[in-house]
Amino acid sequence: MSILDVALLLWSCPEDLAGGVPRNSRSPHMKHTESTPTLEAHRKGKEGSTGSPASPPEGTGPRRSGTPRLLDKVRSYRSAAQVRALGLYPYFRTISSAQDTEVIINGRKVLMLGSNSYLGLTNHPKIKEAAQAAVAKYGTGCAGSRFLNGTLDIHLELEQALARLVRKEAVLLYSTGFQVNLGVISALVGRGEYVIADKSDHASIVEGCLLSQGRFVRFAHQDMAALQNRLQSIEPDVGKLLVVDGVFSMEGDIIHLPELCRLAREHHAVIMVDDAHAIGVLGHAGAGTADSFGLTDDVHLIMGTFSKSLASLGGFIASDTATIDYLKHNSKPLIFSASMSPANAAAALASLNLMQHEPERIRRLWHNTERMKRGLLSLGFNLGASQTPILPVYVGDLVKTFKFCRRLEEEGVFVNPVVSPGVPPGQELLRLSLMATHTDAQIDFALDRLGTVGRELGLL
Repeated sequence: MSILDVALLLWSCPEDLAGGVPRNSRSPHMKHTESTPTLEAHRKGKEGSTGSPASPPEGTGPRRSGTPRLLDKVRSYRSAAQVRALGLYPYFRTISSAQDTEVIINGRKVLMLGSNSYLGLTNHPKIKEAAQAAVAKYGTGCAGSRFLNGTLDIHLELEQALARLVRKEAVLLYSTGFQVNLGVISALVGRGEYVIADKSDHASIVEGCLLSQGRFVRFAHQDMAALQNRLQSIEPDVGKLLVVDGVFSMEGDIIHLPELCRLAREHHAVIMVDDAHAIGVLGHAGAGTADSFGLTDDVHLIMGTFSKSLASLGGFIASDTATIDYLKHNSKPLIFSASMSPANAAAALASLNLMQHEPERIRRLWHNTERMKRGLLSLGFNLGASQTPILPVYVGDLVKTFKFCRRLEEEGVFVNPVVSPGVPPGQELLRLSLMATHTDAQIDFALDRLGTVGRELGLL
């Protein structure tokens, strides 16, 4: 079910928008793959079910003769158009400048508070120079997979540097972070084995779990007692992979790793931590979640991406040599995908070097995070349990969330709205994220505008 289908379903039910029973009856931890009624199901419910095929949505007319039935859903899709008609469509906004603390949208300069470029490196001249030099030396692509003709010496150099950062024996690069989770989980978890995940894990983890041939079990967000119950219900001698985000991408909280490691040891489970939002943020020199807790040896697999702190595109998995060698020969998303482009590899490597040689960037990121967090709390906003540069401003109402986003852009501030299924209905929020390169003046400007629009919408 798409985000906009959920939006229109709730919009068509005013009692839901006011906090009615359908919203409150949901589990606060429902996420990603939980069953949610579609907009079409809602229409059927109003019209009554006869057991016969549903009529086409109003205004779509009969299906054309010869049109493949598979495309019925495409022909009748109206959700995006209806949200656009409300003037609230918040997606695919076009930026015509570099991804920096300020961007150009529709010819206007807007303060960027929706980027994952935590260290502010995406427009750094040294990184752009490294990417340009890689294109000059290697060309624009590899024209093949890592398995065959697509392994470059710069790939190996980047893998070795990442292994040193996270203190693992070996690293394997993938073309995207999403592919890492698809490829690692599906390769490691076989028939008769289990993969266990937090309900707030990223969608790529969920899809990797569904792609595996094992049993997929989830536990309530950050609920270690629920995790223990799940582990106790599984046969003790079967294989178990426990997959969690290090930093949860919507809530901004950090996994309770010490307790998770204790339970994994007790139940002989292997731990995989997705550090997409922790590399460059947590740990010594930005080494991530396990390093920040001193538990690197307890975490068998550390996953990371390059599209956030490391100013590029791609992802990696770090582990021992035997596990990496197994993945090289058994991970289908790796074997059957073209390898990471030379420019992306060079940009990630240059970003990694800058991160390690300019530790003040991480210190500045945390300075900015604390300044924004104090300001938002003093205004009266609810930030939930956030502990990181991801600051969720909870709105709790779908239409107000979209309006808040639109009004902030009009006031010169770009933020991201997050609604169901990204978060459970009733927990809609604006996701703010800080960069090391934001200035105090920019943060204060944003706080002023957030306060103004928050009061205008009755949120403060």
